[in-house]
Amino acid sequence: MSAALADSAPALTRRWWVLGVMVAAQFMFVVDAFIVNVAIPSIRSDLHAGSGAVQAVISLYQIAYAALVITGGRLGDIHGRKRVFLAGLVGFTTASLACGAAATPEALVLARIAQGASAALMSPQVLATIHTLFTGTDRAKAFGLFGVALGLGGGAGFVLGGWLITLDLAGTGWRMIFFVNGPVGLAIAAAAWRLMPDTRPQPGLRLDVAGAVLLFLALALLIGPVLVGQDTGWPWPLLLVAALGLALLAAFIRHEARVAQRGGLPLIDLDLLRDAVFRRGLIAAAFLFGGNISFYLLVTLYLQGGLGASPLQSGLCMLPLALAFVVASRRGAAQVARHGPSALIRGCGVQLAGLAVVALVVIATPAPPLPALALALAVFGAGQGLVMAPLFGTILGGVRHAHAGAGAGILTTAQQVANGAGVAVLGAVYGLVQAAGGDRIALLAGLALLADAVLATAAALWVMRRAGTSG
Repeated sequence: MSAALADSAPALTRRWWVLGVMVAAQFMFVVDAFIVNVAIPSIRSDLHAGSGAVQAVISLYQIAYAALVITGGRLGDIHGRKRVFLAGLVGFTTASLACGAAATPEALVLARIAQGASAALMSPQVLATIHTLFTGTDRAKAFGLFGVALGLGGGAGFVLGGWLITLDLAGTGWRMIFFVNGPVGLAIAAAAWRLMPDTRPQPGLRLDVAGAVLLFLALALLIGPVLVGQDTGWPWPLLLVAALGLALLAAFIRHEARVAQRGGLPLIDLDLLRDAVFRRGLIAAAFLFGGNISFYLLVTLYLQGGLGASPLQSGLCMLPLALAFVVASRRGAAQVARHGPSALIRGCGVQLAGLAVVALVVIATPAPPLPALALALAVFGAGQGLVMAPLFGTILGGVRHAHAGAGAGILTTAQQVANGAGVAVLGAVYGLVQAAGGDRIALLAGLALLADAVLATAAALWVMRRAGTSG
């Protein structure tokens, strides 16, 4: 924490304003990750885009983000988090406007890549700043508010996307989902410029460029096949691509060890990966987020394909889930502050109960009313809120401030890779079962897989708790 924010009561209050600004930026990013899914049919029709281009609009954004987010975190450590956050925020806002103005599928894909790369600069600074500005119970509360951005942003993305497309302001149609980021992003940037603490660059430290290139290529080759495999029928050359990605990842780790031995600043602190709590926390996060966006995909496919709901109706059905997430996030932060990882394990129990309630509603009637389904979804949303945001604080709790950006980048990368893998697996399972037994059976099969992911999350949290106790 900078001295300016550590010494006086007004400065302590200012921390919460800083948090509000950064949470607003994270909210915009999460909304944009979800909102584009609602707009895909309109984009396909307006730009005459083929399935490959439509897939690239989603997948290349995720690849650019996931492959660069560790580099973005380390850049914040080196050059100051305020500078890198603002660069990412302005870049994200500009790229959003370019998305809205795109006249061809190719232009939209390029703008989405720029969006993902800019988000990779911005997002890790949010987690790192929370970690360095707050301590103790205040840190738990801050991560709880961060959870509000995650949960409410997902639901808001569905609702806002459906509403904006239906409203069709000035004939803009789907383009308004990107144009809206212009004034919002500029307002957040102005507030961040005024309020955010200016962490000083670390003199004499430079980015490990060779490591950044190796990591980018490795993650792109690993994540790419996961994201495109389902739509391309999983051709065997994708295995070769993923194998090359694994080889480059091993080369990256060896390179990082050599950089550390020479006294340089590696892109990631390998000691983080040797820390049992951090490492096992990453495993828990991977299972948790593997069932996160894929859950939304699963329910959306069922709502629109099985029940014939419109995009706006689908979004409204998700709204109680988002609100339950927000309320539970606040409670979850307080519970974790008192009871540690045990509270997260209990949150996994609530998630399992939510999946069971959704399954019972679907089994009880062939076409369940949307209000009944919305209430059942809210139980799962509450369980997510009890786990998701507090988990970030728990994993990052032991990371040194000087490496907060790199730690946040590693955690965010694990999150993004898990998101992509979960979507690929759940989407493939839903498609196969739906073709054989219909949407209802496909949803139930997907819920069973999600329950397995939640159980695996709880098991990893239990192991992480034991590692923390023994350490």
